[in-house]
Amino acid sequence: MSIELQMLGTGNAFAKNYHNNNALIHVGDYTLMVDCGITAPLALHQLGKTVNEIDAILITHIHGDHVGGLEELGFQMKFIYNRKPVLYIASTLVRPLWEHTLSGGMTQEGIERIEDVFDVRPIVAEQPITLTEGLDIELIQTPHIDGKNSYSFLVNETIFYSGDMKFHPHLLEHLVYERGVKTILHDCQLHPPGIVHATLDELLSLPEQVRSTILLMHYNDDKEDFIGKTKEMTFLEQHQFYTLG
Repeated sequence: MSIELQMLGTGNAFAKNYHNNNALIHVGDYTLMVDCGITAPLALHQLGKTVNEIDAILITHIHGDHVGGLEELGFQMKFIYNRKPVLYIASTLVRPLWEHTLSGGMTQEGIERIEDVFDVRPIVAEQPITLTEGLDIELIQTPHIDGKNSYSFLVNETIFYSGDMKFHPHLLEHLVYERGVKTILHDCQLHPPGIVHATLDELLSLPEQVRSTILLMHYNDDKEDFIGKTKEMTFLEQHQFYTLG
């Protein structure tokens, strides 16, 4: 079964032109939101969608451009649509997400823990789970900020989605050469040094076979200056649909 990907945004944490790097994955009538950053509610509104059209949310790590919209989404679901959205999240991130990010704004009468708003489904890394027919997810812990847990994931064993990660050529080559991954959606900092993200120069150093699988996302606002300078790799575009798998 094919996967339909629509990027709510393709920009980095400071993006003003492209929104935060969040996405919708559609399989049949099922819609999974990948991360819910500060700009995600606005991006949905611009597409004419409501949060009630989201069946579940998958969180990769705890940064504002990936979780900053969860407070609004949770409140809308509870007080407007009267339901708990399913929240898939690494088991190591459940407590930090509530205690360090959401509790300050969401705690009130009737809301004292994350489970009061979300149907929390903790995931263990490297243990694939089925979200719905035709959609399997496997979390892979990947390096981003030292000392903070961060995850990327595989979709149906053939699509790799980076949840913000440092350059990790051995992992990328392993995914393509040994695991048969056909598409890599990779965050890309266009200007060095990367420090906590792979840079364009680093990704350009990969073998051609690996580069040919890569679609670039989470980029800087001056992306237009780099069109034609990415070899086999291409930029994902905000709001466009992509058929994968």
